[in-house]
Amino acid sequence: MQNTLKRLFAFCLVCLSVQAAVAQQQPLQTPEQFLGYTLGEQFTTHARVVDYVNYLAQQAPNRIKVQEYGKTYEGRPLLLAYVANDENLPRLEQIRENNLRQAGVMSGTVQGKQPTIVWMSYNIHGNESVSTESVMQVLYDLVDPNNQQTKQWLQNTVLLLDPCVNPDGRERYVQWYKQTQNQGGNASPYAWEHHEPWPGGRPNHYYFDLNRDWAWQTQIESKQRLAHYNNWLPQVHADFHEMGAESPYYFSPAAKPLHESITPWQRQFQYTIGDYNRQYFDKNNWLYFTRENFDLFYPSYGDTWPTFNGAIGMTYEQGGSGRAGLAYKKQDGDTLTLKDRIAHHHAASLATIQASSEKADQLTQEFRKYYQNNLQKPAGDYKAFVVKADSRSAGNLKALTDYLDRQQIQYGYAGKNSSARGFNYATGKEESVRVGQNDLVVSMYQPKSTLVKVLFEPTSNLEDSLTYDITSWAMPYAFGLQAYALKNRLEPSNQKPAAKEANAIALERPYAYLARWNSLQDVKFLTELMSQKVKVRMSEKPFETEGQKYDAGTLIITRTGNEGIADKLDTTVRALAQKHGVDLRATATGFVSSGSDFGSGSVRYLKMPRVAVMSGEGVSPYAFGEIWHYFEQQIGYPVTVLGTNYFGSVPLHEFDVLILPAGSYGRVLNDQTLEQVKNWVRGGGKLIALETAAGFLADKKDFNLKQKGADEAAEAKEKEKAAKENPYVNLKAYGDRGREALSEDVQGSVFRVNLDKTHPLAFGYGDTYYALVRTADTFEFMKDGWNVGVLKKNNYATGFVGTKAKEKLQDALILGTQPLGRGQVVYLADNPLFRGFWHNGKLLFGNAVFLVGQ
Repeated sequence: MQNTLKRLFAFCLVCLSVQAAVAQQQPLQTPEQFLGYTLGEQFTTHARVVDYVNYLAQQAPNRIKVQEYGKTYEGRPLLLAYVANDENLPRLEQIRENNLRQAGVMSGTVQGKQPTIVWMSYNIHGNESVSTESVMQVLYDLVDPNNQQTKQWLQNTVLLLDPCVNPDGRERYVQWYKQTQNQGGNASPYAWEHHEPWPGGRPNHYYFDLNRDWAWQTQIESKQRLAHYNNWLPQVHADFHEMGAESPYYFSPAAKPLHESITPWQRQFQYTIGDYNRQYFDKNNWLYFTRENFDLFYPSYGDTWPTFNGAIGMTYEQGGSGRAGLAYKKQDGDTLTLKDRIAHHHAASLATIQASSEKADQLTQEFRKYYQNNLQKPAGDYKAFVVKADSRSAGNLKALTDYLDRQQIQYGYAGKNSSARGFNYATGKEESVRVGQNDLVVSMYQPKSTLVKVLFEPTSNLEDSLTYDITSWAMPYAFGLQAYALKNRLEPSNQKPAAKEANAIALERPYAYLARWNSLQDVKFLTELMSQKVKVRMSEKPFETEGQKYDAGTLIITRTGNEGIADKLDTTVRALAQKHGVDLRATATGFVSSGSDFGSGSVRYLKMPRVAVMSGEGVSPYAFGEIWHYFEQQIGYPVTVLGTNYFGSVPLHEFDVLILPAGSYGRVLNDQTLEQVKNWVRGGGKLIALETAAGFLADKKDFNLKQKGADEAAEAKEKEKAAKENPYVNLKAYGDRGREALSEDVQGSVFRVNLDKTHPLAFGYGDTYYALVRTADTFEFMKDGWNVGVLKKNNYATGFVGTKAKEKLQDALILGTQPLGRGQVVYLADNPLFRGFWHNGKLLFGNAVFLVGQ
């Protein structure tokens, strides 16, 4: 039998060798020959793109290797194409390991000559689809045995090309376009094919913007892709996009602001890459621009996150996007075609490869220096970050360490008690710090030092206030943890604190199980208990029993009420607590030494709510997607999605909770429909309105929420006074109009929200909650209702806020609830689920859904 298997294996090897030899003798098909049409004549489905990439790998196995690194939420394959010459392709693993040794991530010495590694990402926004069309031509040029130019470039480079980062979004766009286009395409901007329907093809399955997810890695595509990225750490990363159809082409150098952590070499190479691109575009008389619009500040883009990981990161933007289709007549009379767009991205791809090849030695040398500096002399004022560890923060601390693991950021523990001076994130001041032996320590003396600095820095220095995105994101605020930034070096211990024996419960059949309510893990525990038909209660008041103190919000699972599953109650509750890392306690009595006994009216039974969320035209796809993802992927709880186009006919009595994401509700919630919603709330329903949805309800009949308006009389008086003091005050430059508008802007800034911790909406937080505020549209304190979360004076923590906006963000309501009949209206002026990365807000949203009004 063994000899037979050996002969069969040898025969298979011969067959494979013959197949490879035959493949190499056959002429390589161009994209046009393989697809049956010229690139640009139609959009290519993702499946056919995959077919062509795999075809190239089969036909040119000595120049290209394809790896499926994961799948999307909808099951489509995610691919990486590795392209190298016949010398480097067989030693890809050695090259990868050598590169990690250069970065100090892997021990050992570099073996042999090390090429520069270039990673190129295409089509991260699904309806910015031209880049996936162009990558097929790029790949063909790279593996074509007759192309002497690309052969020369591959002497110094190994290329990793991701042909389509967002297949689900791309396919949503391509299929829609194929169904609506005129034959050959209609260039009129009024044609149906130039007007995508809701939600558009830009986001992924859950309507997340994957180009804002590089640092946060909340989506399955990002997690799978960046696990591979971290295993390579390329020297160059190029990210291919599209912008408005009236625009030409953008390439580096980037606009200001550039984050201060970007090194002089990285800044300089932005210009080098630009010079190479300029040569291609000047030769063809193509229009382009540089140093405008696209800055390098927010850390979660496809240019900035790689930059903070040692690469030269850059964005390429072609005019077109989902608006342009096959052809689009612009305002200047020219017609932009898909073929034009493909040619531009193709040229930029080749320019990037050429620049990386011809500057390979410098790129590799500077990459090595970058990581040596990270290890030996990290930049910035702070040299270590300490995160306090206590029982209340255990869930959020575990979420943080899971996040650091994904980023491959090293951390440890203090190991002993000590004292130091540091910046207190909670107070915003330098003060004495007591470091406990179990506290988490993240040192700046590590390979990912720059990324640590960017993610943990208390204040991001903004060299120019005109920036493209949010301006604050510090991890202690995002995860709701008490933390300090230290100016002195503090080396962490690799020894983990002694773990408490999890769920060690002496009682075999206790009177009740108790679980504190502090983090998203506790929400998951609750929802899975509900799905297993376990009845759960919650204490509205703090209590003490058997020497243990419990805050309001503590879950109480009594044997009484769970008789129907008595035979498996104990095993179910204990197993789920173990699964979710919940510190489960048991008690032999329903009597408490302080607070309310378990039979009290203040110990509420938590009904399993039937939840619906609004979706469709008028609703922000991103805001809806954040909620959809929260239920399905984060807490595993059933949610019914309702469309705005048929909402008026929905029998609301089928649901207990209705969530309105940010959006424009004027059409769907007309007077008649809104009255139906109010009647449903009066009958016991719960309406949760976020951001602009809350603004829509404000000032309407029966809703107690009031918009906080500007004091127009006071403003007029101030302007009159200023004009008298300086008659030239109103002589403003037209070119500064953008900066003038910034005075009323909030660019993703952190504010400290004062909480009424006795209200269920605030359970698990204590006195404060850190919110990522993105608008100055706020509300007055409610006269009839509960002002659960408010901004008082001087509640600003960090990030850019215009002067007028900062005034509006004082004495304002952020979180509130209003009784209406037997039901509740919950107002969330701040979105606690923003981009899925603001972990500190996820418990708050769970409170709104599961605790308020019970």
